[in-house]
Amino acid sequence: MLKIAVLGAGRMGASIARRLLAAGHPVTVWNRTAARTDPLRAAGGQVADSPAEAVAGADVTVTMLADPAAVDAVLFGPGGAAPGLAPGACLVEMSTIGPEAVRAVAGRLPDGVDLVDAPVAGSVSAAAAGRLRVYAGGPAAAVARVRPVLEALGAVRHLGPTGSGAAAKLVLNAALLIGVAGVADALAVARAVGIDRDTALDLLGGGPLGAAVARATSADADFPITLADKDLGLVLTALAGAPAPLVHAARAALAAAPDPTADIATLTTGELL
Repeated sequence: MLKIAVLGAGRMGASIARRLLAAGHPVTVWNRTAARTDPLRAAGGQVADSPAEAVAGADVTVTMLADPAAVDAVLFGPGGAAPGLAPGACLVEMSTIGPEAVRAVAGRLPDGVDLVDAPVAGSVSAAAAGRLRVYAGGPAAAVARVRPVLEALGAVRHLGPTGSGAAAKLVLNAALLIGVAGVADALAVARAVGIDRDTALDLLGGGPLGAAVARATSADADFPITLADKDLGLVLTALAGAPAPLVHAARAALAAAPDPTADIATLTTGELL
């Protein structure tokens, strides 16, 4: 079994670490808020005091962090992980930071260390059950080397060179957030014409917005509005001024949310409409 370090123990990072422990991998975890690692210690994981300590001797290091600044700090800041990555090790970058940031990270890693960008689609429960969809970018040999780790988490699709997985995640998140905002607008129409919410959701669930309805009514997913806004900011940066009116509309809906820490499903609760 490969020795794995997981940097970031938020809900998704912790679920990934727990799944890898269940698959038999020795796992060391680090998180900025140390208390979040306590359940992983109880599940058999080792807990490190710094990113550098976490990656010592690791074959594979997984980063699941909030944004590009957090990835930069954890890898390259004081006590950062990057200098401790040994030749032959692989960094699996699972955060949503965009393809340009991924390629920048790859260019700063020590010689002999590969990077595979492998963001995921799916909820916390999907991570726990090994049913995530993993979108990988990077050299074929590096992806093959870490595939057993990724397949413990779910179905793996290698999309191409470094940055391809990160690019795919932006496409998917743009579609998701446009869809959820569309559900919110459709529910506003339903209220205006006298159709109750449950009936409207049932009707929408059988139509082209079905997947967005399922996400908007999920009880176990966790995608805070603040992170969704960050992701659409990355999408707009990638678009470089190209017309994308629905992306702008979805971001405006996020900006109007009263609680940026709430899940994106709150866009459809009627509070914003």
